[in-house]
Amino acid sequence: MMMTTIKMMNFREHIEKSEIANMPTALFQGRIITIDTIAEADKAIKAISAERIVGLDTETRPSFKKGVQYNVSLLQISTNDTCFLFRLNRIGVPPSLIDFLENEDIIKVGLSLHDDYQALSKRKRFNAGSFLDLQKYVVAFGIEEMSLQKIYAIIFGKRISKSQQLTNWDADVLTDKQKLYAATDAWACLTIYNHLKTV
Repeated sequence: MMMTTIKMMNFREHIEKSEIANMPTALFQGRIITIDTIAEADKAIKAISAERIVGLDTETRPSFKKGVQYNVSLLQISTNDTCFLFRLNRIGVPPSLIDFLENEDIIKVGLSLHDDYQALSKRKRFNAGSFLDLQKYVVAFGIEEMSLQKIYAIIFGKRISKSQQLTNWDADVLTDKQKLYAATDAWACLTIYNHLKTV
């Protein structure tokens, strides 16, 4: 019997930050919806539940004092054209969101998901359902970088800005720049996965 093999495209193993600095910036172009109430969260999860694959990321208020740590502030869940920003510092982790996180039928693609899981579990314990970590997934394509910025740059030749990473994610009102940064990270995870499925 004749065996056929599928040839998988290999990308560069590494990339330097100096090279990324000269690349055009990648930004999420879709809708960004901020979730401030449990009722809004329930409505958003209902919409997200129609998806089979989503991008996922979290943001936490940075601490500049030794021994001081904050709970995760924001959970971003992105489809191809819409990103929902769940302000966990306002709403906690409601039952509808737990149901989503435990749902085995929806693949949740992220980067360093163990850290996100640990952060979310400190707010509310749950059993992670169908979490896919890009740091492990990209190895099969020859990529050895671990940061989202470098992985995205290797695949698409564009730069994801990290300028908002150390801003206050517990602020009363998130700035447009914060929202765009947060949405771009979650969307980028989904975009990377969707692209790698096709090569």
